[in-house]
Amino acid sequence: MSKPQDEATGIFWDHLDALRDCLVRGVVVMVVCGLAAFFFKDELFRVVLAPKDSGFVTYRLLEQAGRWLGLGSGVVPDFSVRLINTGLASQFVIHMKTALYAGLFCASPYLVYLLFHFVSPALYANERRYAIRAVGAGYVMFVLGAALNYFLIFPLTFRFLGTYQVSAEVENAITLQSYMDTLLTMNLALGLVFEIPVLCWLLACMGVLDASFMRRYRRHAVVVILVVAAVITPTSDVFTLLLVGMPMWLLYEAGIWVVARTRRQNARTIT
Repeated sequence: MSKPQDEATGIFWDHLDALRDCLVRGVVVMVVCGLAAFFFKDELFRVVLAPKDSGFVTYRLLEQAGRWLGLGSGVVPDFSVRLINTGLASQFVIHMKTALYAGLFCASPYLVYLLFHFVSPALYANERRYAIRAVGAGYVMFVLGAALNYFLIFPLTFRFLGTYQVSAEVENAITLQSYMDTLLTMNLALGLVFEIPVLCWLLACMGVLDASFMRRYRRHAVVVILVVAAVITPTSDVFTLLLVGMPMWLLYEAGIWVVARTRRQNARTIT
């Protein structure tokens, strides 16, 4: 007859083996995706460097919107910003890092599935239902935040700062390292910022957060949003600060709506 201690030890090692299998599979998929991104260098950097050109989709849409509003052509004047490299091995290192990030991004749906597959057996049915909603919504919101940055916030920021000149005698030559660091940092920051409604929903489900509290301290939240936006933006200009702060404020307002709706649903469930 086995002892309870032996059974607990066996269960522990079973969980450890399952965790190891999940980690191995996740790393293998991420490495495969990263290698694919590394070898398709031209396609990878065609996407990564697209926002620096005046032919980027955001600028074309703004141009079309200007024509539709009767403003004519030239709403977004053509511009050219030259990227330079200042380190001997910098381009190769940036190539590897970018391929790694691309591999992580492409493998992220499978990584999220592995994480949930590992954790879900320990959850009750109702907990599993909430976990599916939280994980799914969190992933979708992160992708939306990164997409908003790539298609709108970063291009407008880069165009404004990359073409700004104190004098015509001073030419802008942006380093590739600066471009990549700004793009990746802002992608991560906006992805995390877009988790605000999901976090509000979780706190509302736990009964910690109330919509009236968020409305009462809305002015304080605006100040905190501006401070956080100033911290997470890699540049120190007001233009980027407002571009990042505006979505954060809208997400805070969306969080108020989510919290109020969640509390009403919980009240109906209890009654």
